[in-house]
Amino acid sequence: MYRFFIDDGVHSGQDIHITGDDYNHIRNVLRMKKGEEVLISDGQDREYLCSIKEFTDDTVILNIEDIMGTSRELSAKITLFQGLPKGDKMEQIIQKTVELGVACIVPVAMKRCVVKLDDKKAGKKIERWNGIALSAAKQSKRGIIPEVKDVMSFKEAVKYASEMDACLVPYENAEGIEGARKLVDSMKSKKSIGIFIGPEGGFDDSEIELALETGAKTLTLGRRILRTETAGMTMLSILMFQLEE
Repeated sequence: MYRFFIDDGVHSGQDIHITGDDYNHIRNVLRMKKGEEVLISDGQDREYLCSIKEFTDDTVILNIEDIMGTSRELSAKITLFQGLPKGDKMEQIIQKTVELGVACIVPVAMKRCVVKLDDKKAGKKIERWNGIALSAAKQSKRGIIPEVKDVMSFKEAVKYASEMDACLVPYENAEGIEGARKLVDSMKSKKSIGIFIGPEGGFDDSEIELALETGAKTLTLGRRILRTETAGMTMLSILMFQLEE
């Protein structure tokens, strides 16, 4: 069954109105008819079974048939702080980490980032990246739409992460794998977790020091050095296995 997100909340007894690109997709691409059913997610982990009531020139009007719980989200809200990578790697990172359960992605300008974005370029990138997050959320049947936030400095990102229950930093110089296992196992009781991933050149020593000073924990992901686009997916996969209910 086809599934769509809506921005506005759903109120009991009211119809749901679909406009814009989704209207065009339902009417002109899928060629759906009156009475056919679709699933609607409100972006807050609630899902509604709806039937098409009628079409206007620019709106699909849906009737709510049933309210369904999705239960597709992890028990903790995971935020990925991703050092800006080169090329189009960020697009792949967003797509795959959304599939794996990330709730929020923060692009971070770190000392060893090759990519430098001015405000104009950053604005266009953020808009595109949020579109990719939306598409990935639809494809993976997420209950929420993960947000890609504006680019932060490392200092801003660490301050933002300090308010979370835990913050993890995969780092090649961290202690052995047993320590990493214990640290990951302790995440089961957390409700908000931050993950910091460095760019291609890795973290600067001063960045690791600042992260540790604000309560972050470093951990190893094994003896192999992972690419920046692989490390975040690996960390999300490990946490997904731990937190899935």
